[in-house]
Amino acid sequence: MARGVAWHRLCCLNRAERRRSRVMSQLPFSRSEFLQVLARYNAEFWPVAIALWAASLVAAVSILRNGRLSDRSISGLLAVHWSWSGVVYHAGYFTAINPAAWVFAAAFVTQAMLLVRSGVVQRQLQYDAGRSARHRLAAALMIYALAYPFISLLDLPSDGSWSWTSAGLAIPAPLFAVPCPTTLFTAGLLLSAKRLPLSLAMIPVAWSCIGGSAALLLGVRADFALFAAAAMLLWYALAARARLVAAT
Repeated sequence: MARGVAWHRLCCLNRAERRRSRVMSQLPFSRSEFLQVLARYNAEFWPVAIALWAASLVAAVSILRNGRLSDRSISGLLAVHWSWSGVVYHAGYFTAINPAAWVFAAAFVTQAMLLVRSGVVQRQLQYDAGRSARHRLAAALMIYALAYPFISLLDLPSDGSWSWTSAGLAIPAPLFAVPCPTTLFTAGLLLSAKRLPLSLAMIPVAWSCIGGSAALLLGVRADFALFAAAAMLLWYALAARARLVAAT
């Protein structure tokens, strides 16, 4: 009987392994390769990640408490986020394991240019706080995006996978100043805007679907919130557009 139980467990493990293999074959890279890229990136650019996290905290607090940070400054910060993730992460690192990252890089740089045009030059983005459901969802996304590095660290396996390099601590996990937390933080800020052009929502929504789907395959649970972010952002952008069309 013990031998039969052992054989049953072995068969179950084999089936689970085959399922994982079929799932991972949908991506052009393995989970191990993905984490290695993140480890190299984090070791090289951890000061940038900390600086962008601190600047994002200041921006979020300014919005939630109606602070003095200008709307143009906040839009400029978002543009820095998207251009950094596009040029440095996607083009500089992710292309090593995924050729489609060149397309992602172009999309992220395009989003940065749209933010500069709409938020900095034309001053169309005005961020505010309130007690409506939209404002509360915006605040929740901002807080989640700022907590993202810590959530991601808690999801790391405790198997000694951290390592020191000549550049710094190589942590094989998405932390900050990478595409998914950038998208989550952007969704929170755009939800807090008084008016949201549909053009500013399309790339974040598209990346939320792409990144969220990859997260399901790779088991990056911190990124599962991307689906909720996409739904909320698309709902708000379409509702704002419908009101604009009705007014005309």
